[in-house]
Amino acid sequence: MKITMKISSILFFAVAFTFSGLAQSKTGTTIGQFLKIEPSARYSSMGNASASLSGEASAMYYNPASLGRLEGNDIQFTFNKWLADITYDYAAAAIKIDRLGTFALSVTALNSGEIDVRTVDQPLGTGERYTVNDFALGLGYGLMLTDRVSMGMQVTFINENIWHSSLSAFAFNLGVQYSLSPGGLTIGASMSNFGPRASYNGRDLNINYTFNSSIHGSNDQLPAELRTEAFSLPTVFRAGLSYPVEFNSDYSVLLAVDAMHPNDNLESVNVGGEWSILKIFKLRTGYRNLFLPEAEGGFVFGAGVETNDIFSSFKLRFDYAYADYGRLEQAHRVTVGLSF
Repeated sequence: MKITMKISSILFFAVAFTFSGLAQSKTGTTIGQFLKIEPSARYSSMGNASASLSGEASAMYYNPASLGRLEGNDIQFTFNKWLADITYDYAAAAIKIDRLGTFALSVTALNSGEIDVRTVDQPLGTGERYTVNDFALGLGYGLMLTDRVSMGMQVTFINENIWHSSLSAFAFNLGVQYSLSPGGLTIGASMSNFGPRASYNGRDLNINYTFNSSIHGSNDQLPAELRTEAFSLPTVFRAGLSYPVEFNSDYSVLLAVDAMHPNDNLESVNVGGEWSILKIFKLRTGYRNLFLPEAEGGFVFGAGVETNDIFSSFKLRFDYAYADYGRLEQAHRVTVGLSF
């Protein structure tokens, strides 16, 4: 117990204070930006304040320690109509094995649709079209170390394709959650998308090169390749609290708050809440990126329905989330989940 408390404390304070002295935005300096798109309609509609929450497979996106708190198996699918008509799909499955813990698999896919190829000489288009495709495959594991402490980890393979150029990398997620009392205050901390720097390569970078074009007869068709700079993954540190308030057996409220420190932007705070009615209907709202300068939108809301037991052992969930992105308009998420 002492060891788990030390680990929890170290990770929590690392999340809360790491790089706290740096007050410089580094927007646009990391690769794998699709990893920052939140997959869960439930947690998105609560302002993404989810470092201390659990209850579904996609919670491992925010904190893999949530896997250890699952009561059974869970499967989820999310469709996200993202900005600029970009499509984003996410699927996750978590299988709990007694005395071993919970193992999980997640798949993320993003597609930009066809985009016109434009050049300086042909700004209206060359007649060619290309697409951007992003893919991530994650393997996660979570375990209850004690009746109050859970820990988890996830390793993710990442691949990005832009026309004929691609990039591959691996990322690691670590997290811990600690409940101060059963059904009471829960503390969570996590680190997401930690991994080595990576760069693009592919035949789009192939060129014909001449060493000295001023020399008559110089060969200007020497095959060469451009080298792109390596960039970091969008690492995010989260620390959060959640507290359930139960009025009676039919009505309850769940409140949550997260502090975030990304390596490519300034610190911010997420807040959110969920109102449960008759243990079937859920109303949610929240606000993202509090205190972040020049943030595009922040208000979110959503709703969900959770059925009673189907065939005595299955529960079906349907969740919807609306997120405001200011001048970028809005995004809509729909998640369907099945627990058993």
